[in-house]
Amino acid sequence: MTEKTFAVALNEAIKEEMRLDPSVFVMGESIRGGIYGITGGLHQEFGDDRVLDTPLSETGFMGAAVGAAAVGMRPIVGSLCAFMWVAMDQFVNQVAKMKYMFGGQATLPLVYRVGVMYGNNSAAHHTDRPHPIYMNIPGLKIVMPTTPADAKGLFKTALRDDDPVLFFEDNTLMGVRGDVPDEDFTIPYGVADVKREGSDVTILAVGGMVPRSLAAAERLEADGISAEVLDPRSLVPLDKQAILDSVAKTGRFVAVDSAHKTCSFASEACAIVAQEGFWSLQAPPQRVATLMVHPPFSPALEPLMYPDEERIIAAVKRTFE
Repeated sequence: MTEKTFAVALNEAIKEEMRLDPSVFVMGESIRGGIYGITGGLHQEFGDDRVLDTPLSETGFMGAAVGAAAVGMRPIVGSLCAFMWVAMDQFVNQVAKMKYMFGGQATLPLVYRVGVMYGNNSAAHHTDRPHPIYMNIPGLKIVMPTTPADAKGLFKTALRDDDPVLFFEDNTLMGVRGDVPDEDFTIPYGVADVKREGSDVTILAVGGMVPRSLAAAERLEADGISAEVLDPRSLVPLDKQAILDSVAKTGRFVAVDSAHKTCSFASEACAIVAQEGFWSLQAPPQRVATLMVHPPFSPALEPLMYPDEERIIAAVKRTFE
């Protein structure tokens, strides 16, 4: 094990896979500049043919990756989630449907690295958390890691997959440090991870909400409440059984999500628990998610939108009323 940041772990995963497989290449915005350090050093090692800075046309380069994957390449495409809106036809009608529409004859081994920006006063056009929207589209695998080890292991799994993957990278986690195995390893989709054991309430948190939920759990411990914090790691496929097993143990459920509350991942998680784990519940499930407003530019106002320790603690305590 070696301690690394989230960004360094991703950088290593990309380099290692590019060394193993010459069909892997990287394309997107600000790639050669090494934005956030994730693509740092790639151009120097792999050159112009495998590290491509694209024009600012998401419809163009996100669609070009589909064609490249269909003829045997394995593209890694980097952009921000706020810029994906202009390429929605590529995701919905091409990436997600092509294998189905061609009767399984088309293979699309491509990974979209989706930067999730929020909490840094980038205003409404650059501050989206749209992971739940893509959960509604059949044919896409959705990954959202939290720790450096999860980021590296899940990215390797995604890149070796023959199906398209949206790999959401929460920008609030880039500097998070953690132990990463030194040997080659992968982490399977659909296997949730218990980040903290507990017995009184289950807190299911995704992405950057995991550290906030862990901090809330520490404070709840002082009040005599033992909170279990569960990280799904992949949203599609989702480890429903781990969620239901945890709720069966604790009897209470809180879902924490950085997306807007309506139709959020938290909404889907609460629906699953209410429908399939009803008899385990001692109180109604609770959602803690972002307020239904566009992100303001104001540094004083934006943080008020998102789940924080206080809102998570309040939701947990509502399950004991």
